[in-house]
Amino acid sequence: MTTLSPAAVIRETPEKSFVHVDRLPGSSTAARKAASRAVKDGLLLPVRRGLYYRGRRTRYGVIAPRPEEVARAVLGSRGIGPAGYSAARAWGVTTQVPPGWHVATLRTVEPINGVVQHDRKNLARADLNEKEIALLELLRSPEVYVEAGWDTLVEKVRASLHAGEISAARLRDAVPGEYNRAVRDNFARLEETLAVAA
Repeated sequence: MTTLSPAAVIRETPEKSFVHVDRLPGSSTAARKAASRAVKDGLLLPVRRGLYYRGRRTRYGVIAPRPEEVARAVLGSRGIGPAGYSAARAWGVTTQVPPGWHVATLRTVEPINGVVQHDRKNLARADLNEKEIALLELLRSPEVYVEAGWDTLVEKVRASLHAGEISAARLRDAVPGEYNRAVRDNFARLEETLAVAA
């Protein structure tokens, strides 16, 4: 069985994908050199140390990844989700456009360009999807983030529950671990409102 060289793996990486140098085959030196050559050849864009992006090529150059894509590549997919106005946009309850992507995460890392990290300690969030985490973030201060008011948020949550985009059971399991009391109180209010309206 033939093992591909780091350069071959980079060439075969699909567009709009990240390349982690430490996941390339061969020695770390060979992987770093292959990534460096790929940058010089215009095949990869450097994102941060050890992380590159294979963007779509256009006549104007290679398209860079969005900040939220970089955040997911660096932070992984478990226990992260939009926060603040980024959460409000994910739920479609604001017209505000934040200057950077705000992300709630279980572990913060070195700064990521265009990303504002918010450290959260509730390990139960690891079992939630991004939309569920965004809801918990909205419940920290719905009067700030939900422009059209509480009833609008309730309707959005009801629609997401029916569509299977979020799980009431997973949220119910995670909420007791939230350190912010407003999240716990507003979730109880949300469940009560949904039960009354059902």
